[in-house]
Amino acid sequence: MNAALLLVISGPSGVGKGTICRELRKLDPTICLSVSVTTRPPREGETEGNDYCFVSETYFRELIARGELLEWAQVYDYYYGTPKEAVNKALSSGSDVLLEIDVQGGLKVRENRPESVLLFILPPTLEELAVRLRRRGTDTSKSIDTRLRWAASELPYYKRYDYVIVNDTLAEAIAKISAIRIAEKCRPQYRQLAWPIT
Repeated sequence: MNAALLLVISGPSGVGKGTICRELRKLDPTICLSVSVTTRPPREGETEGNDYCFVSETYFRELIARGELLEWAQVYDYYYGTPKEAVNKALSSGSDVLLEIDVQGGLKVRENRPESVLLFILPPTLEELAVRLRRRGTDTSKSIDTRLRWAASELPYYKRYDYVIVNDTLAEAIAKISAIRIAEKCRPQYRQLAWPIT
C-alpha cells in the first residue's frame, strides 16, 4: 500500500476552490474532504458538518488552547481551523485528504506537516475573480470589495506553494490536480514496494 497524501487547496475567495474539491471527490470518492470549523454564520444552503462545523468564538478558542487544530487563522472577521483528529484518522486509513483552506492556514499546515502538498489556485485575472464573486450572489458589494483587497494581498504567496493552477476552465484545473496526485505518489517517500531492494 502507498502512503496517503495531505493536499492543501488555497487561493483567494471566489477562485473556485470548493467547486474543484467537489469535482475531485466525484472523480474519486475515496478522497476525504476535511470539514473546517468556523465562527462565521452559515450561508444559505450550507449545512452543519457538511460544509463547516459552525461554532462559537469561545469554543473555537478552547480548541486552540487544547491543541486540537492542525491550523487556524482569522480571515476577515471570523476564525477558521482544521481539526487534527479527523485529518490524522483519514490519512491513517490510507485516504488522501483535501484541505480547502486560506493561505495563512496552508502555510501553517506546511509547518506542522512538512510532507503536505500545497496547491495554489489562481484566477485567470483579478477582473474575472470580481465577476465570479458577484455571480455567486452570496456577498454584499462591500464584502466583495473586502475580498478583492484580501485577494490582492494573498496572491504573492503562490510562490511558497508547491504547485500553481490557473482555474480558467474547471476541467483543465481538475486534470492538472489529478496529474499532480499521480506524480506525488510516485515520489520515493510515498512508495512502499512489495519486494525489498538492497
